[in-house]
Amino acid sequence: MRLVRLPQGTRVTVLAGARVFDPDTGETTRADVRLDGDRIAEVGPGLDGGERVDCSGGLLIPGLVDCHVHVAFPRTEPLPRSARILEAVPVLRGLLARGITTVRDAWGADAGFKHALREGWLTGPDLLVSLRQLGPTGGLGDSWEPPAGAVDTFGDPSLPDPLFDGPDAARAAVRRMVRAGADWIKIGAGGAMASIRAGVDVRPADDELLAVVEEARRCGRDVMAHAHTAAAVVSAARAGARSIEHGTFLDDSAVAAMADAWYVPTLSPISDSEFAETHRRSLRLAVEAGIRIAAGSDLAPRPHVDLATELRLLAAVLGDAAALKAATSEAARLLRLDDDRGRLEPGLRADLVLLDGPDLDVTDLPGRIRAVWHDGERVSEAS
Repeated sequence: MRLVRLPQGTRVTVLAGARVFDPDTGETTRADVRLDGDRIAEVGPGLDGGERVDCSGGLLIPGLVDCHVHVAFPRTEPLPRSARILEAVPVLRGLLARGITTVRDAWGADAGFKHALREGWLTGPDLLVSLRQLGPTGGLGDSWEPPAGAVDTFGDPSLPDPLFDGPDAARAAVRRMVRAGADWIKIGAGGAMASIRAGVDVRPADDELLAVVEEARRCGRDVMAHAHTAAAVVSAARAGARSIEHGTFLDDSAVAAMADAWYVPTLSPISDSEFAETHRRSLRLAVEAGIRIAAGSDLAPRPHVDLATELRLLAAVLGDAAALKAATSEAARLLRLDDDRGRLEPGLRADLVLLDGPDLDVTDLPGRIRAVWHDGERVSEAS
């Protein structure tokens, strides 16, 4: 076991009497968990020390990770820019209260949100940002509404211009995002669902996609690719995108191309649409091919759906244990955070959720939550 030298006055807490979930095996075991400050110090039976929290009859799982959220997505109605920021305050607070301790924002939040969370001005999960969605003229990131023309609902230097035409311009767009603080680069490898329904799907050329991925890597960033159609998925995956988002219309060629990528299916937004069964079929196809699955809710439509809804939909295809793995250890691997979180092991971050009952049923996770710890601190109901 890794030993950690504790600063004087570090808070020690023992979570006692629960079963502990291992997302990689899908098994639960009876064990205590000792938290030393913001780290897990030990997992095992009969642990002592510090404050003791009775978790009898419950299940401890790692803090949940949502790989595709929009905590500050622009509204369609004309509102001041501040409305986008202020709306995010209860959204972030609510995510943390529901056990979601890490999120990757897929368009809308800027680096200022991360600063505010670090300073304690806002309460919420750890946040990774992509700022905006890169794309070619006429593509997904192009705010153009005929006959009004260019309608940029951001107009904010912290959310730079995402448009490019040609490989050199694509590289420059990546650099603009990195300069503004992006942790991830998001590319619109295909159009929005509305565009696809209308038979219009403006996609980047393959050399543009390759330029985005290469430049992102040169800058120490990974690429997440919005792609509904099989053609968009194939292009993005072959270019080297680390994760494929949505993948509503997968086929054998798309799944074959995704062998080295993660699939973030985001079932929630269209779970009641005409394409819901097609989407589930795509997920089954990916699972059968051994594609790695990470959970993402696409928290943007209002009223918001979050990871609790996504987990229920994933479990209907994957089973409860695999759905929880997709939102813990596998999500952490996708985000390159698996050496820090996603499992309940000594040395990792003390992000945990205590659920009522010992089973893995994800039908109603919010209704089962007894307590949440983030960085070793218990999250209050008022947070």
